[in-house]
Amino acid sequence: MLVCLAAHQRSTSLEDLERLSVIGDVAASELAGAHDAIRGAVVLATCNRFEAYFDVDETAEPSPLPAMDAAMERIAALGALPYRRVRETVDFAHGNGVAQHLFAVTSGLDSVAVGEDEIAGQVKRALESARRDGVTTAPLEHLFQRATETSRAVKNSTRLGESGRSLVRLAVELAGSRIGSWPEARVLLVGTGRYAAASLAALRAVGATDIRVHSRSGRSRFAQREHLVPVGAEDYAEEAARADVILTCTTTTDTYALEVDGHRTARGARTEDQLVIDLGMPRNVDPGLRALPGVEVLDLDTIRVHAPIDEFATIDEARLIVATAAQRHALARRVHEVAPAVVEMRRYVHEVMDAEIARARSRGADPETEAALRHFSGALLHGLIARGHTLASAGAGTDWMEAVRAVIPPATSAAAPPVAPEQGPE
Repeated sequence: MLVCLAAHQRSTSLEDLERLSVIGDVAASELAGAHDAIRGAVVLATCNRFEAYFDVDETAEPSPLPAMDAAMERIAALGALPYRRVRETVDFAHGNGVAQHLFAVTSGLDSVAVGEDEIAGQVKRALESARRDGVTTAPLEHLFQRATETSRAVKNSTRLGESGRSLVRLAVELAGSRIGSWPEARVLLVGTGRYAAASLAALRAVGATDIRVHSRSGRSRFAQREHLVPVGAEDYAEEAARADVILTCTTTTDTYALEVDGHRTARGARTEDQLVIDLGMPRNVDPGLRALPGVEVLDLDTIRVHAPIDEFATIDEARLIVATAAQRHALARRVHEVAPAVVEMRRYVHEVMDAEIARARSRGADPETEAALRHFSGALLHGLIARGHTLASAGAGTDWMEAVRAVIPPATSAAAPPVAPEQGPE
């Protein structure tokens, strides 16, 4: 059974999401070992959500609740959060609801910036990370692969694919009313990781040209590739004090990229307006910066409040694509679940057929007889398997599997009739 635990921006505070985002890199392997019934786990941790997808063994535990309780206890321990708070804030989905949710998330329909570009890549990286840790399973692989395919279908078939939306672009658009002229603004970009390219593209799209970049880890390749002015550690405080706009998107989270005391000292007597855009998760900027004269902080909480309502028709069209894809995934899963019974049926019919062909050969039957037997067994199997798939699609696959088990002898028993000895002349 597929199960999902999801904490997102609508139900969970930014502070709690910050704690959960820190454990994202190790959570999948930790959660996969939280309970014996958990066969695999994939964790999606972004600036707006923390979601864990599980493959739970129904034969080991008839209900997924004990496994999910154990998973939430592990999440609470890893994030240094009270267990009760985790349990009260996470959403729970199972069965086809998991596919419906993940497909919507991957398509950007559950994001602050509806239709955002980055989320599909984050979903793909979550699966790759779990795969490297060896904690994925076939059902989880299929689920996440179908999610990526659904995202592409939404982008290709609706206007969501035309807008190039992203959380970064939304933040820069919201900042536009606070910036007199982007071409004249002095901008400091803090971070050279996975979000830096998207942040740079959003800044250039509004006309920013005077852009400097600081890497907290000391990397210089990004600045060289993008022809930006690099800012070293020794000059960082002064550059941060002089910038009109600071945009932080660093994944280096051991300390704040901007601390209130250091920034106050570097700014000195400056009171010029300065906008700080904090896109980090956990947050990159000390919240105390808001108290400094002239400094305004635009963080994820502020962006959520001002996120625009998108065109309803476009969203409805995208949701229809997601719902259809989820239904198809459910049908495919139901058919896949009867596969073991199909294999057993094929084995038994082939054993019987091989025995009958051997008997026919011993009696001198011609090739046409063998061909007829093979055709008959193939037609018989096709009809029975097609019936099984039809019942599985309708939700009655379990009944069909039980019927197969009742009439098909197991492989360890004498499944096929013995070959009769050749009778000589009397």
